[in-house]
Amino acid sequence: MDGGSGLNILYIDTLDAMCIPRSELHPVGSPFHGVILRAQAYLLGHIDLPITFDSRANFRSEVLTFEVDFLGSYHAILGRPCYARFMAIPNYTYLKLKILGPNGVIIVSSAFSHAFTCDREHYELATAVVNSSELPWLRQSSVLAAPNCNQPTSSSAFHPLEETKVVEIDPTNPTKTVRIRTQLLAK
Repeated sequence: MDGGSGLNILYIDTLDAMCIPRSELHPVGSPFHGVILRAQAYLLGHIDLPITFDSRANFRSEVLTFEVDFLGSYHAILGRPCYARFMAIPNYTYLKLKILGPNGVIIVSSAFSHAFTCDREHYELATAVVNSSELPWLRQSSVLAAPNCNQPTSSSAFHPLEETKVVEIDPTNPTKTVRIRTQLLAK
């Protein structure tokens, strides 16, 4: 479950385990950002799959579009498109997903230990991918430019590009403020 994701993601190992040939994938024209921190993700393609939750007595089926990615420690990630299609309500604290079925509420659950293991494996995998792609860039950039630590900087060195105004965000504490742009574009 990932309510912050705008994609439903299926990993290639899962697609292979389901015995779905890669010829069933539809090509994706551009890379995605945000799948792996600070890196572009070139997906293999996308596929529409029927998804069913619960048992024969009380089930719900919908067709979801999944973006197929190379590597991952999960089988799939269900994002906002899944929640919208199923009108599902996620509860991240209890690792439960509630869906209205024809004969009552369908509850999809997970174990905390399994979620922790998957999160740890995914973090290690994402860190390895980012480090492998950043290492040549870091070596090159550290040789090209060294910071000038002798020159002091002050908070007055930074100025907004547009006209802004100060707005209090906490009426009980006037020191808590934010700056917002005064010339917003109408859309």
